[in-house]
This record gives sequence, structure tokens and C-alpha cells, in this order.
Amino acid sequence: MSRDTSDSRRPIALWLLACCALVFAMVMVGGLTRLTHSGLSIVEWQPVMGALPPLDEAAWRETFDKYKLTPEFRQRNFGMTLEDFKGIFWWEYFHRLLGRFIGAAFLVPFLYFLARGRLAAALAWRLAGIFALGGLQGAVGWFMVKSGLVDDPRVSSVRLAAHLGIAFLIYAAMLWVALGLMAPGARRARPGTVALARGLVVVVFAMVLSGALVAGIHAGYAYNTFPTMNGQWIPDEVMAIEPAWKNFVYNMATVQLDHRVIATLVALGTAVAWWQVRGESPAPSGARTWANALAIAVVLQVCAGIGTLLLRVPVPLAAIHQAGALVVFTCALGLAHAVGGGYPEVRRALQA
Repeated sequence: MSRDTSDSRRPIALWLLACCALVFAMVMVGGLTRLTHSGLSIVEWQPVMGALPPLDEAAWRETFDKYKLTPEFRQRNFGMTLEDFKGIFWWEYFHRLLGRFIGAAFLVPFLYFLARGRLAAALAWRLAGIFALGGLQGAVGWFMVKSGLVDDPRVSSVRLAAHLGIAFLIYAAMLWVALGLMAPGARRARPGTVALARGLVVVVFAMVLSGALVAGIHAGYAYNTFPTMNGQWIPDEVMAIEPAWKNFVYNMATVQLDHRVIATLVALGTAVAWWQVRGESPAPSGARTWANALAIAVVLQVCAGIGTLLLRVPVPLAAIHQAGALVVFTCALGLAHAVGGGYPEVRRALQA
């Protein structure tokens, strides 16, 4: 029987927050893996045996020989040496190893809390669902990599967006439960403020997916001017592909324009939400702190995005921009949690 006390909630919340930090690191490493063109260096998915890297020269040569069969090596990296290959291999290897570590870091404490009776059934099922989503994430990651091992040495932008989107969903689920355990909340803001804050979470998530589509087709290397796109607000070629729906996935002009428009909506929505939270009297606990943090994060993220575009995607700045998206998402979730009165379902689950 679980008890709804701060002592019973705090360890679970801290564990989930630690897992959030690991997922944050995973997003960073994944972004650097993509930006350094390392993601196709390991051509097999071995969830268990793949935890060990090549241990001797023969194993390294065998791994390199497998990479030589890929379209990326044949079309782009045909002059690569074994030492060059090791440079890209370690990025992808560490990315996969961190994924395995996150799975263990979630599963072991989950089983411990479950065995000790610290998790009521409702909460346990929610956490089990998060773990299952993590397993799906690994499968989608390999599904994404496979798309770049066939003919075109570039992964599918749609699969890349799915892979990144699931990572953000896992992060959101853990953070939301952790916030509910740490700060269950009670006071709700006005309905309009609650609706706007929740809507912002959705729009920020859409911005993340659109950013993945930009990255997937390298649209950041085109239209490197701001605020116009090579002198036009809406490029003439924005709907140049038939059928029309393909423009929103494969047309650099359309995909980049979508990302700019959604980012503008996030900025405007954040400004309105910040103003509405200031008008709440008294404001729900933590709402103003989260609103201020979100406003600062959005300003910095917009600046990083513009800089990344104007400088033609330098790796350090592009990595900062991807991390910034998760920071903005975190602040949007925190604001939605604060103005919505917390997460009472978690408290009821602990009392079950």
C-alpha cells in the first residue's frame, strides 16, 4: 500500500528527473551524431551484443568493411581511412550506449519501487507505458538508420522526425509525472490561460518536428537570410512539387518556411502567455517563474536559430539550437503544469 507523503513522492520524482537529464543528454548526443554525419557508421542493430565496441584490430577492420558496403561510403566517404571511420563510429556507438544506459536507469529503479510497494497500480502502469515507449524509440531509431543504408546515404526525414518526436514524448511524460509528484499544485489559473499554456506545448512540439524535417533534408543550408528567404517572404518555389503534400516534407522552401512560421507562433504565444500569467492575482504557484523562464528560453532559441541559419549550420551552434528546443519544451510543460493546477491523478494514484 503506497502512502501519499512527501517522503514517498520525492525519491520517485528525483529518479524521474534524473532520467529526464539523461534523455536531455541523449538528445544532445543524437544531434551531434547527426551533425557530424556519424549516424550510419554502425550498420547492424544488436541490442545486446552491440553493447561492446570492436576490441581488436581485426574487429575494427571487419566493422569498417561492413560500412564500406553502404551507400554513404560508396558515394561520399570512399576516401575514408580506418582512423577516420573510428571518429564517426564512436559518436554513433556512444549514442546507442547511452540509450541502453537510459533503459537500465529507468527499469532498475522502477522494479525496485514496484517491489517495495511504493507504486500504486495506476502510477505503475503509467511508468510501464513510458518504458514501453522507450523500447519503441530504440526500434524507430534503427528503422530510421535503415533508411540510409539502402540507396540514398541520408536517413528519411519523416523517420528522423518520428525518432526525435518520441524522445520528446518520453521526456514530457517523465517530467509531467515528476512535476506532479514534486509540486502537485491546487490553484488553477483562468481557463484562457490554461488553454493557452497547453496549446503552447502542442505548438512547441510541432516546432520540434518541423525542425527535424528541416534537418532531414538539410534545408538549413538554403535560404540563409532573415527575415526574408533570399529576398522573398514566401519563395516562388514553395509549392513546386507535385503532389502538393510532398512540399511539406521534401521541399526545402516549404519546410523551412513552416519552421519559421511555427517558431513565430511560439514566440507570439509565449508573449501572450507571459502577459496573462502576470495578470493572474494571485498567480498559481510557480506560474510566473515558469512564464519568465519560457520567455527567456524562447528569445535565446530564436537568436540561436537565426544564427544557425545565417552562418549555414555550424555544428556547435546547431547543437545548441537543438538543445534549446528541449529547454523551451521543458519550460512550456512547466508552465502548463503550474497554471493547470498540477497533476492530481498522480496523487490519487499514490493514494490508491
